[in-house]
Amino acid sequence: MPTTDIIFFSLLGGIIPALVWLLFWLHEDNKRPEPRGLLALTFFFGMLAVPLVIPFEKWWLEFGGNSPPGLTLFIWAAIEEIFKFGAAYLVALRRKEMDEPVDALIYMMTAALGFSAAENAIFMFHPLALGNVTEGLITGNVRFIGASLLHTLSSATIGVAMAVSFYSSKKVKFRDILWGMIIAITLHATFNLFIMKEQGGTTFATFGFVWIAIVVLMLLFEKVKRIYAVNKIE
Repeated sequence: MPTTDIIFFSLLGGIIPALVWLLFWLHEDNKRPEPRGLLALTFFFGMLAVPLVIPFEKWWLEFGGNSPPGLTLFIWAAIEEIFKFGAAYLVALRRKEMDEPVDALIYMMTAALGFSAAENAIFMFHPLALGNVTEGLITGNVRFIGASLLHTLSSATIGVAMAVSFYSSKKVKFRDILWGMIIAITLHATFNLFIMKEQGGTTFATFGFVWIAIVVLMLLFEKVKRIYAVNKIE
């Protein structure tokens, strides 16, 4: 398969699942939808964050090569969460379109899914380059139900923190974002640590935990949407 075809199918396999999840979450905010152009740009910046993250993660491997695996995973998770937040912040979180609490969730998840799309494409590239289409499809499917949700969940944690403190002072907002970031990094690193153990039961339980957390996120999403209505009444 020509290299251009491999790149095309890798991107296709990475982007389409991410867009499916994105459309699902956007449907939850269909009463006051965000500008499509701004969402597309946020998604694209999320994708751009991946090649920027890789050098920092490689640098840590060289600098902290003798560090415990858990610390390395925590540092990598921190790098990825900071860059995903940075992508959303640069494009959308500072703009006037961010005019209600739920918007923070929408833009954070959009950046996360863009990041996931690019990351999934990279993971699919290697097996496709070796001509192993089946392995490439399996990789894409596994990341669709696992890694993509993890990125969404961790970034959404920061989004929830921003939404809850939307009408608060700058000091409170900063505090809540910081706590949201810490929780997001911890969730991300813990997931990766359990996946690395490569035990069937552990892996199944870890993916199950992510799905349960997504259900909780859906409930929080509904609660965040009501914050706007309450403040409008007041």
